[in-house]
Amino acid sequence: MNINWIILIIGGIFETGFAVSLGKAQHTSGREMWLWLLSFIVCVGISMYLLFKAMGGENPIPVGTAYAVWGAIGAVGTVIAGILLFKEPVTFWRMFFISTLVISVIGLQTVSTDT
Repeated sequence: MNINWIILIIGGIFETGFAVSLGKAQHTSGREMWLWLLSFIVCVGISMYLLFKAMGGENPIPVGTAYAVWGAIGAVGTVIAGILLFKEPVTFWRMFFISTLVISVIGLQTVSTDT
């Protein structure tokens, strides 16, 4: 795994951070809401920058693969955070489709071995 994949994974984690920040901002008010919105802005900036970096430099990840993996990491992370932080339901079908998303991301990374 080259450094661009590590950068992309970290960027996906920050994508989860900006989604969670928006969710927390919805459930707060006043100064706390503004702090969560600031967290959102910081996480968006870092996440987008890391996505940008992963698609360039030596051994760049193709844009289609990078965006799909980045989005999937954020989606899976956000579902997990929703379950843990917002008490969202854990259902068979929800876990089934999240699992297929994870399998698809692993498949994309596997077939993108030339990056």
